[in-house]
Order: sequence, then C-alpha cells, then structure tokens
Amino acid sequence: MGHSIDGLPLVSYAVQAGEGRAQRLYEESCSTTRSPWQRDRDRVVHSSGFRRLQYKTQVFINHEGDFFRTRLTHSLEVAQIARSMARFLRLNEDLTEAIALAHDLGHTPFGHAGEEALAKKMQSWGGFDHNAQALRQVMLLERRYIAFDGLNLTWETLEGLAKHNGPVRRPSTRLAEMDALFSLDLATYASAEAQIAALADDIAYHGHDLDDGVKSGLLSLADLVDVPLVGKALAEARAFAEEKGAVDRRAERRIRHEMVRRVIGALVSDVLACTRERLADLSPRCVEDIRAASYPVVAFSEAMHEANKGIRKFLFSTLYRHWKVNRMTYKAKRVTEELFTILTEFPALLPSDWQQNNVLEESSGLYRTVADYIASMTDRFAIQEHQRLIDLSIAG
Repeated sequence: MGHSIDGLPLVSYAVQAGEGRAQRLYEESCSTTRSPWQRDRDRVVHSSGFRRLQYKTQVFINHEGDFFRTRLTHSLEVAQIARSMARFLRLNEDLTEAIALAHDLGHTPFGHAGEEALAKKMQSWGGFDHNAQALRQVMLLERRYIAFDGLNLTWETLEGLAKHNGPVRRPSTRLAEMDALFSLDLATYASAEAQIAALADDIAYHGHDLDDGVKSGLLSLADLVDVPLVGKALAEARAFAEEKGAVDRRAERRIRHEMVRRVIGALVSDVLACTRERLADLSPRCVEDIRAASYPVVAFSEAMHEANKGIRKFLFSTLYRHWKVNRMTYKAKRVTEELFTILTEFPALLPSDWQQNNVLEESSGLYRTVADYIASMTDRFAIQEHQRLIDLSIAG
C-alpha cells in the first residue's frame, strides 16, 4: 500500500510505507487494509475538530451567508489541490492529503480576527498560534480513543503540521511542548509531501478569497483588472466567454469561476515546474535528503512569488481591510477577548468537562485551558456562549 501510483512506483524521495519513520507516539497494531497515512487521514476526517471546521470562518463570519467558504471547505480544497500535485510528482498522496486536511484544526472561531485576539490575551502565558494549536488538537485535545489522548497520528503527519511554514528554529512555547512530547526535528525542512500541502494552502486561499470577495459584492471584476496574474486570467476568461457567445450579464458568474480556475491552474503549474527543476538540482535519493536541504524543494518561481505578493497585497488592502469586514473583525475580536476575560476571571463558569487537572488552582493551566476551550468553538457557538455569559435574559 502507498508504494505506487497507477502501477508506477513512488519516487525514491517520497515517504514510503514501511520505510519511513511512520511511528506513533503510542504503540498500536498495524492495519492490514490501510497505509499508516490512510489511517491518519481517516482519523482526521472522523475527529470532532474536523467537523467543527464546518462552522469556522474564512473571511466572512459564518452567519453572513451559506455559500462563502468555511475552514472545512477550505481544507477540502487544499486537500484536492495538494493530492493532485503529489500524484503528478509521484509522491505519497495519502500523507499529503492527511496533512492538508489537518492543517487548520487549530484555528479559532472568526478566522484571523479570533486568533489575533487570543494571541493578545495569551502573550504572558506562552502565546497562541493556530499551527501549534493544530498539534495540540491532534496530540492532546481529541478524546476519542480509550488507549490514548489525541489521534495518535504518525510522525510524518505531525512533522508536516509542525513545519507548515518551513524549519522552526525558535519554536513557540506551545510548539516546544509538543516537540518535547514527540521530537519532530523542528530545525529541518519537512517532507516534500508536507511542503506541497503548505503551498496548496496558499493557492486555495487566493482562489477562494477572490471568488468570495466578488460574490459578496465587496470586490468587483473591474477591481481585478490590474492585479498580477488575476487580471490576465480575467482577460482570458472574458475572451473565452466571447468566443463561446456568453456575453450577457448572466455570464459574469461563469467568467468569475473561469478566472479563478485559471488563477489556480497557473499557480499549480508554476509550482510543479519549479519543483521539478529544484529536485533535478538537488538529486535527492531519499526523504532525508529533502529534509536536509538548505532550501525548500517545493516552491513558486521568483516571478510567481512576486505575483503572489501582489495578489496578497491587493486582498489585504481591498478585501480584508474593507470597512464592512473591519466591522465584523472588531466585533469578533471583542467577543473573543471578552470570553477569555470572563472565563479566566471566573473559571467556575467553564463547562464541567473543561474543569480538570486542577485548572482552577494553577493559573498557567487555567489560561491555557480557556484558550483551548475558545479555540475549539465555532463562530456560532462563540456568539451564543458570549450571550449566555453576559445576557441575564438567556438561561445558562
């Protein structure tokens, strides 16, 4: 299992079933029907944290519309893009997919607004970031199995989550704690499979934020004409629509979808071409050669890297900082900060199943537990919990 794609063997530097580390923190019997990374993927999909992603925000708060992306749909899109790239490069698709599906499990409600608010409140208590929180979720906080806490994922999957943005030479307090529990060689690059999952995350972000931004009315197609890569994709989509005779107003939605499809296609093609060049230069013989490299093997070309920066700059200034988004961001941060303040000042208000391990007596444990509790919330639950704690007309 996991050794070939369509009858062709995986490349030598792919993570191989039976040859990689593939160990788990807690010893288990091996599956006779699934590879270690198929088991990881399945455990992620069946986890409570993964289900909650359905009601966690990307850009737009959950109740703003049923057709905007959530963390769940984003994770599925990342997994699709990542798996396609891994297949093309003859890498381990199952591992790539497992990392892609798990990468956002540490996100708070309200997207980056919630994360910024929680990080501010946790400054004196080890900080907060969603990558380290994803590891906490899969290593400690999931409570599904009798024999252990967490999901007991393989070393390779945990490595991909820990080194989502490359080597970590100065780990945060939370990441250092997870590394102490199960050493993940933080100072090296992750596998090529993990690097693909990380780039697929960036690609999916650009595609769906452009799509949702136009769909919401906060952006128009006219706003995109001068955006690097996007403007070219839009012009091509319009020309294609004219060629097919689709020129009425109803064609605008299809033009938007065609534009996004072309943006994603151009980004994926560039990554694959650049990665093949880097692999040819490095000539790795095994996955340890990938980890020991002085640069990432999966990357955009310099020209596409600059185009990506241009897209990101445009989205920040025009979409993420739009006055309507700013209003929701302000309210989301306020709800998150007030939840944290109330629950740390009055920990007896925490649900009983969160009042464990002497959390009421030990301050650092209390702050961390409250952060874990808030991070686990969906947008809707956070709003409801905030109302329950401050509104006398609402029962406990």
